[in-house]
Amino acid sequence: MTRAAVITVSDRSSAGDRSDASGPVAVEALRAAGFECGDAIVVPDGADSVERALEAQILAGAKLIVTSGGTGVGPRDETPEGTRRIVTREVPGIAEELRRRGAAEMPAGMLTRGVAGVADPHGVLIVNLPGSPKGVASGMPVVLSIAGHVIDQLGGSDH
Repeated sequence: MTRAAVITVSDRSSAGDRSDASGPVAVEALRAAGFECGDAIVVPDGADSVERALEAQILAGAKLIVTSGGTGVGPRDETPEGTRRIVTREVPGIAEELRRRGAAEMPAGMLTRGVAGVADPHGVLIVNLPGSPKGVASGMPVVLSIAGHVIDQLGGSDH
């Protein structure tokens, strides 16, 4: 079974001021799709905490990592910056499709700055999703539609 991880990026949730409503949506979708996935890990906003959390999950053996939150234009929304420190090759089509779907549902969907890409040599797909449960529910089918193929290719399988 392929291991996946979910990282929720939120100052309020990490401080215990608000429960994590988006991470469990991603976890449930991954488990339903057949991935081995623990509960969501909650970290504060900021590029450094995102980078550390991604590194930890890569070292723990995750082949797919989905983040939720920190992709907007707020001062502490630095999930894309932390992700870019880890990703060695971006896969912009995934992020473009997520933005396209998000904007079709709500104009604010255009504001997400999330990125998607792979971390070499570990063979890990990383995708940033928005922080809202609705945004995660909308984005997970996109992620799941290509995750298996990407993970297979990263593992050396043919196209």
